[in-house]
Amino acid sequence: MNTKISHLVYIALSLLLLGGCASQKNITYMQDVTRNYRQTIVHDYDVRINSDDLLSIMVNSKDPELVQMFNLPMVSYQVTATGYSGGQYRMLGYLVDPNGNINFPQLGEINVRGLTRFELSERISRELKERGLVNDAVVTVQFLNFKVSVMGEVGRPGTFDVDSDRITLLDALSLAGDLTIYGRRDNVKVIREENGERTVALVDLRSKNLMNSPYYYLKQNDIVYVEPNKARAGQREINQNRSVSTFASILSVLASLASLAVVIFR
Repeated sequence: MNTKISHLVYIALSLLLLGGCASQKNITYMQDVTRNYRQTIVHDYDVRINSDDLLSIMVNSKDPELVQMFNLPMVSYQVTATGYSGGQYRMLGYLVDPNGNINFPQLGEINVRGLTRFELSERISRELKERGLVNDAVVTVQFLNFKVSVMGEVGRPGTFDVDSDRITLLDALSLAGDLTIYGRRDNVKVIREENGERTVALVDLRSKNLMNSPYYYLKQNDIVYVEPNKARAGQREINQNRSVSTFASILSVLASLASLAVVIFR
């Protein structure tokens, strides 16, 4: 009798261990990375200016009065229940139109689509010098509306402002509190609008190949969506029927153990 009970306990523990291994394979990131793994960075992560981007363009010189006409003013605002009022300050920016153009003082219409902010800085600085407007111009370009959104099975879904030009998919997921235990690691969607097209890419966080993906480095206005796994989907369906998923899972395990017990003690 004791031997049969020992067999039953051994089988139960084996099932639990196997379940734990299977779960670990479903939730561990970059499982195929070996010790001291190295990879050459081959993808260009420079953010390119696109339509609807809002750009801050500051021109500096030894003569502040000379560059005053090129710099947009700061505006005072405060978010209230009825709208904006005085209190905080925000810099006005240049909105890139659907054709990829901005209208810059003295230089007129400039096509900026496809440029990095450093390339645009060099271009404006060069043209100001060539036209004899500002010979010692130092131009700084920043994105004012660079943001990414993360939704689905993450700890803190939301939209996040990005201060740097370089943000990875893993950075964005970290900002959102990482995936919950119910999030699918093998099928994370990245939705991107670029050059008049919308694309949806599928990324597998469990593979080191995610670092080779063109969606590893995110771009402005990217949306990351984490799907629920089968356990979460089933749980939600049960909850809608006013049942308790945990209780159902326990009953299932107990039923399996009971079946094993019947076979062993028969």
